[in-house]
Amino acid sequence: MKVAVVKERRAHEQRVAATPDTVKHMVGMGLDVAVEAGAGAAAGFSDAAYAAAGATLAADEAATLAGADLVLKVQRPLLPGAGADDEIGLVKRGAILVGMLAPMQNRDDVEAYAKAGLSAFALELVPRITRAQAMDVLSSQANLAGYKAVVDAAAEFGRAFPMMMTAAGTIKAARVLVMGAGVAGLQAIATARRLGAIVSATDVRAAAKEQVESLGATFITVDDEAAKSAETAGGYAREMGEDYQRRQRQKIAEALKRTDIVICTALIPGRKAPVLLTADMVAALAPGSVIVDLAVEAGGNVEGSEPGAVTSTANGVKIIGYLNVPSRIAVDASQLYARNVQAFLALLFDQDKQLRIDRNDEIVKATLLTADGAVVNPALLPPAAVAAS
Repeated sequence: MKVAVVKERRAHEQRVAATPDTVKHMVGMGLDVAVEAGAGAAAGFSDAAYAAAGATLAADEAATLAGADLVLKVQRPLLPGAGADDEIGLVKRGAILVGMLAPMQNRDDVEAYAKAGLSAFALELVPRITRAQAMDVLSSQANLAGYKAVVDAAAEFGRAFPMMMTAAGTIKAARVLVMGAGVAGLQAIATARRLGAIVSATDVRAAAKEQVESLGATFITVDDEAAKSAETAGGYAREMGEDYQRRQRQKIAEALKRTDIVICTALIPGRKAPVLLTADMVAALAPGSVIVDLAVEAGGNVEGSEPGAVTSTANGVKIIGYLNVPSRIAVDASQLYARNVQAFLALLFDQDKQLRIDRNDEIVKATLLTADGAVVNPALLPPAAVAAS
């Protein structure tokens, strides 16, 4: 069986779907791994390292994908149009595609996978269960994004983070507010605390309070009763009603009066990100304050944030809207992502190292988008089709 690892061609993407370590593992399983020349260069992995791990180096994308049975990607393949390459057209019918395919936001792409006869797996849909923890790409990448958000904020902030007592006087510690205490938010809290900041955080989920306080931060509560029903069965935050959002903004507006840096991390799977900071709330921050909007690609948590840019407001507040933040730490992000993929591939092979897709397995069922020329994922099918199946 041939496995193809190609260079990522979407903008702002420096990660790679396999590292020399995971290539070595796949070769040990008896797989033939082809890696496109330069596929790992942006993430610090040389062609020589892949060759030493047992991969065959291919000159270009077409040669890498030719005859491939299994295609590993970070982001979804490019479709023809608007001058883009047709990556799907290079993949043979019947092949398996594995990557972060963003199916809820790109349903036309899913239809294209079905039309091309691919068995496509979206790793973002891995369920949050104990058995799937090693495959959880959202958590591995969000963890790094939370860290990098604080580092980026520190780079733009005109002051130090920790309190410093010197002969010339005392420097006050920076005050950081983290909005959204999921994986990215918790790592942001931990990183800001390590840098010496005074940290507070807020989240709609009741369970987040204990997690935030365990990291030494102060939890800002909006409504204890509402928080009890604010978590989905999958462990994600549920979108709250307008009344809750209004009260949350009032509470946060008070906290912003004594805040220097705000890290916004709130995302709702398959939905536009909720607005956490309005333009009026941003205007209430002191000059020199910094906001990081990690949800900018999903519509943004901050009014006025611009994708891919650092902007300054009229009152001197900087808003950071970097795209694809995990890719800004491409080496570590690739290593973690590649291990996630390696763990997932173990589901697709039996003890004899033969390909066997068990569609009764709950992880396979949750992540499989297309098979046998049709869309099969329950989350993408109309209710009537799901009931019939």
